[in-house]
Amino acid sequence: MGELALALLGAAVVALTWASVITTVVVPRRSRARVSRAVDALVNGVYRTVTRGLGDYASRDRWLASQASATILAQLVAWLVLFYVGFALMLLPFDHRAVGHAFAQAGSSMFTLGYAGPNSAPLTAIDYVAAATGMIVVALQVGYLPTLYAAFNRRETEVTLLVSRAGSPPWGPEILARTRFGIPEGGTGVDMAGFYEGWERWAADVAESHTNYPILTRFRSPHELSSWLVALLAVLDSAALWLALAPGTAPTIQCRLCLRMGFTALRSIAASVGLEVDEDPDPDSPLQLSYDEFQSGVARISSTTFATERAPEVAWPDFRGWRVNYESVAYALADRLDAVPGPWTGPRSTGDKAVEPKRPQNRLPTPYSDR
Repeated sequence: MGELALALLGAAVVALTWASVITTVVVPRRSRARVSRAVDALVNGVYRTVTRGLGDYASRDRWLASQASATILAQLVAWLVLFYVGFALMLLPFDHRAVGHAFAQAGSSMFTLGYAGPNSAPLTAIDYVAAATGMIVVALQVGYLPTLYAAFNRRETEVTLLVSRAGSPPWGPEILARTRFGIPEGGTGVDMAGFYEGWERWAADVAESHTNYPILTRFRSPHELSSWLVALLAVLDSAALWLALAPGTAPTIQCRLCLRMGFTALRSIAASVGLEVDEDPDPDSPLQLSYDEFQSGVARISSTTFATERAPEVAWPDFRGWRVNYESVAYALADRLDAVPGPWTGPRSTGDKAVEPKRPQNRLPTPYSDR
């Protein structure tokens, strides 16, 4: 009876592990697989412990760049170990030799080594299933990688393009300031309607991919001062600032749709990684961003030829009403992922101070007549 109970336990382990594999890499829907969550928490804990003593963000970023890959490998190892234990327990009632032989036979079958063959029909059937399982799981994991990297490349293309518009790390007020870079007073500047339409679609793509495959949130941008999360936050802030400061010239529909899709994406991603989300925040709730910080952003915008229609104190309630939809969830994600501490991205548990955006110098050639 004891061996039969262990065999049933082994069958349950195999079934639950298969459920984890299928929901994680096959079914295009948010997964709540406990194995994947446990592995992510374990690997994240290890990386947090290792990087805790590193005082600067750049050093931590270099370490954290490998976290996503380590999590994927650890997840594969966890699945294989669970299958190995599960099939070994299933073999116990039919393998009348030592317990160690059942484990040896399970390993031999799963990795198709063939050094411990079966000697009865039940053992043969279990060995065949174990062998197929080992090959299929590895193949699924290998096939899973191109999907992840394709989504990563789509995400990072727009993040990289944003550097010329928003600095590095990106900042919402910088986006509006640069729409008027080199444009004389009264000029139209850059057409931003298409920009916000593109980021609306980008947010929808990221929401779909990062919710279905949460490991993508761990993939860091190639440049240490870039981050998909900080980039999205900067775009949303620029849209909210424009609607608050100059509603008459803002591409209203595109800004509103971008904001809506942006904070919807952030909420979906946050929920998929286990963060609490307020689906209906009060627009009169206070912000963590201070009014003084808001004024500094408005000052940056006003330093260019960008024409504002409202004073900062008048625009503040509207801006706050927009930002309350995404601020808390963006800040929680930024701290969870240790994103680059750009301006207006919230406090960090690491104590990092905000990094000012790097701006290219406006260097002009000397006129020929002055040489």
